[in-house]
Formats: sequence, structure tokens, C-alpha cells
Amino acid sequence: MTHTFYKFQGTGNDFVMIDNRQGEFDKNNTKLVAFLCDRKFGIGADGLILLENEEGVDFKMVYFNSDGNESSMCGNGGRCLVAFAEHLGVIKESTTFNAVDGLHFATIKEDIVSLQMKDVNEVKLKPNATFLDTGSPHHVQLVENIENLKVKEEGAKLRYGLYGEKGSNINFVEPITDASFKVRTYERGVEDETLSCGTGVTAVAIAMHKTGKTKANTIQIEAEGGKLEIKFDVSDNIYSNVFLTGPAKFVFKGEINV
Repeated sequence: MTHTFYKFQGTGNDFVMIDNRQGEFDKNNTKLVAFLCDRKFGIGADGLILLENEEGVDFKMVYFNSDGNESSMCGNGGRCLVAFAEHLGVIKESTTFNAVDGLHFATIKEDIVSLQMKDVNEVKLKPNATFLDTGSPHHVQLVENIENLKVKEEGAKLRYGLYGEKGSNINFVEPITDASFKVRTYERGVEDETLSCGTGVTAVAIAMHKTGKTKANTIQIEAEGGKLEIKFDVSDNIYSNVFLTGPAKFVFKGEINV
């Protein structure tokens, strides 16, 4: 069967996009998804995303990790899907869509997508880290000399050692200024460092505010693949109106026989 696909990337977090409004893609075929995401034998991506029809919203997001399994929310993937929907003519400047963690509002202007993330009402403080869910689970830990950190090795230890088979994404953080941070992320499902993680940088921004490392509610994050901005309101320990903003770009379109 021939599949038409599109490749998008958001600060180096790359995704295979498929227009599945006709329902032709086999969502239960984990081997197919893993093959399409494979960088040596397939197209190559951190994940695969289906754009589907859903009543009452502009579209539905169905996200798979590169291991082939359907997964929790992906922030950069959501931003890239908004860009994909705009590319297809499904939306124009704004949209409301459904994802695994609920409804999301987003705007797009040229290549910049601003995506509203879920509210966060619980942040767990650990002895040397913070844990919270921003659509996906995230461990946030301050480190020194982040440039030389062995992220894959250290991330895997924490991902399995602390959180078991289900696991958590692991974010290592180093302050740059009072309102900006350098972040490197180990993603479960990819089982490696990715150049950027949208739910991860969102978690970092909230964790840094919660633990008093910043008083700002507009925070700049430098991921390996580029810069992202997170804004939020906070009241009664609830983080709301959380927006993740940054570039989401079309790379190429192709066909693949499987």
C-alpha cells in the first residue's frame, strides 16, 4: 500500500504527518508506525501523527511514539499538527482540536504556532527534582555543565530506575538568566535524547517557577533544537492559560510503499 506523508519539525522535534480524515491508516499496526519512524529503513521521525475528523472541533490529533505505540500528549507534535492543518487548508489563523489529554486552542502566524497546554494543578516536589504532568509525565532536575551531560545514559537510569516500565520523560535543566533556562530531554518511547520536547519545556518552566528558581511567568527555553517560549498564569497553586510558542515548519512531502 502507498502512503502519502508529510514531514514537519518543531525546534528539531520531527514528525511524520498523515492525513487520516478518510480513516484508511491502520492505527493498530505498531510495526508499521515503528517502520515509518525508523531513520534507517523508513522515513525517520521522533513520532507519527494522524490528523483525523472529529465532530465539534476542527480535527483530532492521534500521536504515536517512534516505537509504534500510541502515547500521551506531545507539545511540539501538537504545534506541528496545527501547521499541518493550516498547510492542508483545514484551518486558517486559529483552531480548536482534540488530543489524548483533551481540547487544545492554538494560533498560527507564518511558521510560529502558539499552543495552549493543559492546566497543571499538581507539582510534586522530590528531594532533588520535581515531577509534574503537562499532558505527559515529566521529571525535572537541575544540573551543572549540561553541555557535557550524557543525557541518554543518565536519562535512561532515571526513566527506568525511578519510574519503572511505564516510565517518565526526564528533563535536565541549567539556568541561563532569571527567566531563561537551557534544557535537554530524554523521551520515553523514543528512548533517547530528542532535540526538543514541548511538554518537557512546559514542565521545566512551571517547575522552575514552582520551586522559586524564577519569578517570571514568561520563560524562554533553549532546547538543543532551538528556542521556545512558555507563558502561564498562576493562582491558588494552579497553572492555567499555559501557552507553548515556537516555530513549526514543513520539511517535505512524499510517498512510501509498505
